[in-house]
Amino acid sequence: MAKLAQSTVKYTIYARFEADGYVEKPDVIGAIFGQTEGLLGPDMDLRELQRTGRIGRIDVKINSKNGKSSGLIIIPSSLDSSETALVAACCETIERIGPCNAKVRIERIEDVRSEKRKYVVERAKELLRTLYDYGTEIEEISEQLKEAIRSSEISEFKGLPSGPNIENYDSIIIVEGRADVVNLLRHGIKNVIAIEGTSIPEAIIDLSKRKITTVFLDGDRGGDLILKELLSVADIDFIARAPQGKEVEELSKKEIFKALRNKVPLDQYKQEFQKNGNGKEKKYEKKKKSIDNERKEIFKSVFDDILGTRAACFIDEELNILGKVPIKEMFNALRETKADVIILDGDIEQKLVEKAVQNGVRYIVGKSVKGRIRAPEFMTILTQKDLK
Repeated sequence: MAKLAQSTVKYTIYARFEADGYVEKPDVIGAIFGQTEGLLGPDMDLRELQRTGRIGRIDVKINSKNGKSSGLIIIPSSLDSSETALVAACCETIERIGPCNAKVRIERIEDVRSEKRKYVVERAKELLRTLYDYGTEIEEISEQLKEAIRSSEISEFKGLPSGPNIENYDSIIIVEGRADVVNLLRHGIKNVIAIEGTSIPEAIIDLSKRKITTVFLDGDRGGDLILKELLSVADIDFIARAPQGKEVEELSKKEIFKALRNKVPLDQYKQEFQKNGNGKEKKYEKKKKSIDNERKEIFKSVFDDILGTRAACFIDEELNILGKVPIKEMFNALRETKADVIILDGDIEQKLVEKAVQNGVRYIVGKSVKGRIRAPEFMTILTQKDLK
């Protein structure tokens, strides 16, 4: 019987069992091999997996009390995650151990490499502290370590460089190349994936249709060409660009976050940067909109009602009030409602406009506008003065 080297173990299966009578370790191991035989075919038979070293020596810990037995089964595995899960599930089909009725339930599957990584990180922190003088700030050392770890987290999604587990995020950031992914990971941004060329891969097109998508491109002509191609085949929600003449891969943390904060909704981008006859970009001058009297009266009534309360009110397309929340809870509530209108006892800022665009809001009413506001054509922004 082959023995699985400790260095090759990827996962450890932990299973709890209970038997209605007194059983011993050989009874448990015999039940595991005997009652799982043939369930997954000859290639995944436990005896064959153990013979070839892909399943290690099974350990059993037993406690017997009042004529019954219970305990823990430990199975080391060098299979991949899906195969390990199949083996674990097979163990739950065991109904008897020795002469006794029994139940087996998987307690957990532990990623051994994850535990090793935790040890490596903690040990690295200790070693770093010994390398620097006491005058060096611990926060600076920790940040250096974090950046090194983040930059090593680069993964792949259907052959494209990406942050880890890109499928698990509700929103993604599309960049041009692998070096851009590494730079964003270095600064803590993980929901990122690269195009790797001027031809847009199907994986990017599919992701853009299922997730809130921001494209973050270099500030050069190459970025312009890729953006044009993306807009023709993918579903883009926001556009962010590196400063003119700079590439995403060379941006500092401050420049990255500034560019992402200043991202522009797609509709606004198309409106504000239209080409003139000379091929130069010019700003789109937004005209002030008017609303019908009925809507205006309802907005004014609701606004007067919440004035002084520091609250926000949500209204649907039929002008029915959906609810009121404190302004500090406004963004969380916005994600959970299908509001057409937001009326708030506060100033209207660009952050609110962006969140409202993502959730399909068409009207925002507030006390005043704070800072520069950029909004798509379909949205109407009104202040207290406009309601008079």
